Amino acid sequence: MTDGTAVTIVLGTRPEIIKLAPVIDACEERDIAYSVVHTGQHYSEELDTVFFDQLELPAPDHNLGVGSGSQSEQTGTMIPAIEAVLLDERPELVLVQGDTNSVLAGAIAASKLDCAVGHVEAGLRSFDRSMPEEVNRVLADHAADYRFAPTDQAAGYLREEGVPDESVHVTGNTIVDAVTGYRDLAAEKSDVLDELGLEPGEFCLLTAHRAENVDDRERFESLLDGVARFARESGLDVVYPVHPRADDRLAAFGIGMPDEITPIDSQDFLDFLRLESTAKVVCTDSGGVQEETCILGTPCVTLRDNTERPETVAVGANRIVGVDPESIVAGAREALDDPNDWANPFGDGRSAERILDIARLGSATSVGEVSG
Repeated sequence: MTDGTAVTIVLGTRPEIIKLAPVIDACEERDIAYSVVHTGQHYSEELDTVFFDQLELPAPDHNLGVGSGSQSEQTGTMIPAIEAVLLDERPELVLVQGDTNSVLAGAIAASKLDCAVGHVEAGLRSFDRSMPEEVNRVLADHAADYRFAPTDQAAGYLREEGVPDESVHVTGNTIVDAVTGYRDLAAEKSDVLDELGLEPGEFCLLTAHRAENVDDRERFESLLDGVARFARESGLDVVYPVHPRADDRLAAFGIGMPDEITPIDSQDFLDFLRLESTAKVVCTDSGGVQEETCILGTPCVTLRDNTERPETVAVGANRIVGVDPESIVAGAREALDDPNDWANPFGDGRSAERILDIARLGSATSVGEVSG
C-alpha cells in the first residue's frame, strides 16, 4: 500500500459500476489505496445508490454531477473536473472501463498528467465510426499505457493498429467476475419474477436504448414492431425495462408501445441479472447484455447492424439482425431452435486479479493471462 492513492477508478454509468466492482473488491482485499470518481454521466441517486449497495461497494469518493448534455459538452465538462481530482490525489494508475464519455474524459485527463492510464475492456471494435462509443474506445485505447483486452481477438485488433505489444494484456472480462459472483445472490434475493408474474423460460427480455436506434423514429418503430411480431408468433411475454433515453424518445415521437410488449421501469442490477438468467431469449442493442447473456447461457438477438462483441457470435450465443422486423423474427426463431451449449469466451472470472497483478499493485496472485 502506498502513502497516497495508488489507483483512481473513473466511472459514470451503471454498466461501469458493475464491471469495475470486481476491481474495487480486489483493491479492498489487497489493501490497495484507491479512490472512485463518479462523473454522474447517467446519474440517478436512487438507482446508483442501489447499485453500490447491492454490490456492497463503498460510496464514491468524488461525485462530479456532470449530468446530461451533448457528447462534446459532457466530455468537455468532465475533463477539467477529473483533472482537479487527479492533481489532488496523484495516483499511480487511473483505471477507466469501456466506451463512454466518462472513459474518454478520464483517459484524456490522466494522460495529460503524470499518471499511468489503464483501459479495462480494451480492443473492442465495431468498425463503425458513426457510433460515439467506437470513437471513445479507440481514443481511450491509444491514450492508455495498459490495454487490458478481454479476449485474444480484442488484443489482435490493438496490435493491428500498431499498439505496442508489451502494453497489451489479455485478462478476460471483469463482467465474468461480476456475473458469476452475483448470479446466485440474484436468484436468492430478487423477487422480480413474482412481481411481474413471469415464469422462468417463458418470456423474452427486451432492451433498447442506443442512440442509433431510439433517436431514429423509423428504426425505433421497426425494432418494436419486429419484437412484437416475434411475441405473437412465439407466444412469449415480452418485458422491456425502458431506459430514460428511450422513454424520452417514445414520448417525443408519439410512439405507442405494442400490446405484446410490457414496459417496466429500469431495473437494479440483481433484478436485471435475474431477468437475463431466466429469460427464454433476450433481444437487445446493448453490448454489455450481449456479454452477460453469453456468460449466462441465454440466447441473444442483437438489434444492431454490427457488434464489438464478435466472440458472442462466433460461439453461437448471439445473432446480429438489425431492426428489420422480418430479420428480428427470423433471428429470434433461430435463437430458440439452436442449442445453448456454447463455451464462454470471456475468461474464468479472475480478470480483476490479473489487472492488478499486471499493474504490480498489491500481492500478486500469478493467475496469468487467459486465452479469449
